[in-house]
Amino acid sequence: NPSTFNCANVGSNTATLPVTDVNGNVSTCTANVTLNDTVPPIAVCQDLTVQLDASGNASITPADVNNGSSDNCAIDTLTLDNSSFGCADVGTNTVTLTVTDVNGNSTTCTSQVTVEDTIPPVAVCQNITVQLDASGNATITANDVDGGSNDACGIDSLSVTPSSFTCSNVGANTVTLTATDNNGNSSTCTATVTIEDTVPPVAVCQNITIQLDASGNASITANDVDGGSNDACGVASLSV
Repeated sequence: NPSTFNCANVGSNTATLPVTDVNGNVSTCTANVTLNDTVPPIAVCQDLTVQLDASGNASITPADVNNGSSDNCAIDTLTLDNSSFGCADVGTNTVTLTVTDVNGNSTTCTSQVTVEDTIPPVAVCQNITVQLDASGNATITANDVDGGSNDACGIDSLSVTPSSFTCSNVGANTVTLTATDNNGNSSTCTATVTIEDTVPPVAVCQNITIQLDASGNASITANDVDGGSNDACGVASLSV
């Protein structure tokens, strides 16, 4: 006595053996019964998907990948070999869950942790002023209107529309900057592009000969001495 044991008896136990002879005489002795638990726990994992935060980080706990691990006595600890993830971990990652019971037995299972970056970049615009060239044209790049767009996992590309301007665009124009990060997320902002025409027209003159009238007078117009004055955005007026 006792003759049955359970998890609570793991370790050293004293058992008493009563011995009775055929004439009813009784004596007892005791024995030390050492009970060992050598059965490892059953580790059960589950796959999961996590998203990076705005700082490009994500973390998980053992409970996130544990899917009902059990033990004949009780589970003491659950641990993971990797619980922190960053931009370099976007995609599928294998993590190992170690399950240890209260008597020191342990076993492992693996889980596939899919890390996703769903946070769009921060698109930042700045307004600019550009001048038309002598041909009446101007172009800009995305970098011209970028005011510091950023993303925790890095910017892959910047694009701007429209990027080409002519005389008809002199004044304020709204353009859209699109920032796309390394994981395909994108966001936009708008900037004002002020187009200026600072190129003077080309004044071309021609010599002419005229006659005085009977009163001794003569007059000319600007067109009379104009030899083909021109401007990429058009000549508004001629005077002489």
